[in-house]
Order: sequence, then structure tokens, then C-alpha cells
Amino acid sequence: MTETTYTVTGMTCEHCARSVSEEVGAIDGVTGVSVDVPTGAVTVTSAKELGVADVRAAVEEAGYQLTA
Repeated sequence: MTETTYTVTGMTCEHCARSVSEEVGAIDGVTGVSVDVPTGAVTVTSAKELGVADVRAAVEEAGYQLTA
């Protein structure tokens, strides 16, 4: 299991958090997603190391920007 925290900009509410969680959670190998809207922290737990490009694409699909 790996756990990585990313920073996402543009989220302002729980709907935003759900959208990001759904998209990131759909990535193969992801077992959990935790979103902290005020800080923009998105912590992803996965069975294997994830590619940043995959996470970035999922976040952008939800309508937000991955900054780190």
C-alpha cells in the first residue's frame, strides 16, 4: 500500500470534493481518497505506485488543477 498527498486548486465545497474523489477513485489500484477542501490536500491510498499523470488527468476530468 502507498499513500500520497497531492495539492488540488479550485475546490470550494463538498461537491468539489466528491467530484475529485470519484474521478481519482476510478484510477486502477486506488483503494481510498481523502479530500480536505480548505487546504486542497487530496490523499490517495493505492495498492501500487500511481503515475502523477494519471492523477493529474483524473483531477482535470473533475474540473480542477493538480499543483503538486
